[in-house]
Amino acid sequence: MEHNSESLNTGAYDDEIDLRELFNVIWEGRMLIVAGVVISALISVSVALYLPNKYTSETLLAPRSAGAGGALGQLAGQFGGLASLAGINLGEGGQNSTAIAIETLKSREFFGTYLYDRVLVDLMAADGWDRSNNTVSIDDDIYDLVSNTWVRDVSEEFSVIPSVQEAHEKFFDENLRVSEDKQTGFVTVSVTHFSPYVAKSWVELLVAGINEALRAKDVAEAEKSIAFLNEQRTRTSLVSLTEVFAELIEEQTKTVMLANVTDEYVFQVIEPPVTPELKSEPQRALICVLGVLLGGMLALVMVLIRHYANQDDPKS
Repeated sequence: MEHNSESLNTGAYDDEIDLRELFNVIWEGRMLIVAGVVISALISVSVALYLPNKYTSETLLAPRSAGAGGALGQLAGQFGGLASLAGINLGEGGQNSTAIAIETLKSREFFGTYLYDRVLVDLMAADGWDRSNNTVSIDDDIYDLVSNTWVRDVSEEFSVIPSVQEAHEKFFDENLRVSEDKQTGFVTVSVTHFSPYVAKSWVELLVAGINEALRAKDVAEAEKSIAFLNEQRTRTSLVSLTEVFAELIEEQTKTVMLANVTDEYVFQVIEPPVTPELKSEPQRALICVLGVLLGGMLALVMVLIRHYANQDDPKS
């Protein structure tokens, strides 16, 4: 029993010695730690001041019911087989339509059709914004404004003029944010750019583009269905089937008519985008705090490593 008690006391004493030694090591290396904190503070402040401001403009959208889909849905039970034959989806709900619209908005095909030519220079060559004259600063090493030509130096995998794929990847990763509130169904679309005016205009392009893209798709499908149904109606002599085809044609005609009634075909704008007055990034205070903490931790680790490396070195 006495032996065990002595072992416990010795272990506690050793722990106390190690803790004291640790504090002594930190105290002896305090100048290195302070130097690390000061250097990291200077670096983080320089980085924070160097980073240009970016602004975020956003809009709140409410999904509309899918055109004449509601009326067609009422015919699903009675004419579902014929509607499927005609390529008409009677069971598509608003939630699914919203998901399709969001994924279309994010797609490379949509970007290439509705955004690529309009945003390419400000997306790929911009490096800041001049508030005094409201102009986007363009990097001369990427795009020459005098000759309106791309002059960037790229590897062989890329072309001098950015491709749709390259531009879309950057736009999706750095500029575009799309989120859906699962409870209300509202969709928020936000765009970040050096210029608050460019950010606002891109949000407007996105909303107008997605409404136009899905309207054109639905009209094309409806017109194709009408042509098919008219052809099938001429081939049957049964009065009952003729009436069925007539009702389906009527509903598809409604789809075409409703598509041309309003510009807000898929999404209704609840809160339109505005030109932001305050920057959204960078968060300079956070960058400085994290930089100081990281520098202090690295300096502390270096002090401990140096101390224990010297202890293990037989020459020391």
